[in-house]
Amino acid sequence: MKIDKISLDGKKTSIEVKDKIFSSKINETLISEVIYKTNANYKGRKAKTKQKNEITGSTSKIYAQKGTGNARHASRKAPLFVGGGVAHGPKGENQYKKRKLNKNEKKLSIASILTKKLKLNDLIIFNDFSTEIKKTKQMNLILKKFHAINSILILDKFSKNNIDKALRNIPNVKCTDVNHFSAFDIVKYKKIIFTESSVKELEKRYN
Repeated sequence: MKIDKISLDGKKTSIEVKDKIFSSKINETLISEVIYKTNANYKGRKAKTKQKNEITGSTSKIYAQKGTGNARHASRKAPLFVGGGVAHGPKGENQYKKRKLNKNEKKLSIASILTKKLKLNDLIIFNDFSTEIKKTKQMNLILKKFHAINSILILDKFSKNNIDKALRNIPNVKCTDVNHFSAFDIVKYKKIIFTESSVKELEKRYN
């Protein structure tokens, strides 16, 4: 299939793209499942407290079992005491299972989202950025011109090197390459921007 390719001055030409990526079946159930798993795996679960068996110290009884008039206790590692273990506290990220995503799920979900974005006119393909853009102001004007102030730019390496610095201080905009984006990324942003070369790179992954 052919879709529009746009130059920075607004001139439109066409580019041949693969149907399996930009005109695939939209599977909302798969998209939701992949987004859920990706989001769950990104969550930081680093909070951890020490349990009784992880506290360093003597395991001997703190006083005799009987005859002192005090309640019966074992060691000072018990959660009852200051400095003892914590009962039922967070156990760190090792206790959480990573939700597995196979390659096919990732590919199909990305194709579904890209197809959906294209139908909503929220997908833009630019010519490669052949010259360096240094000024944030200039890059901001380009994004505003194409109504892409909330967007993710998925670029080829050459284009990314030419405009990456100009994008760094623009809010709600992310710049990445074909090998470092997920379904979660392209759902998060309203507009998706590719270059001609990055589209070709993406298509190689679907061969």
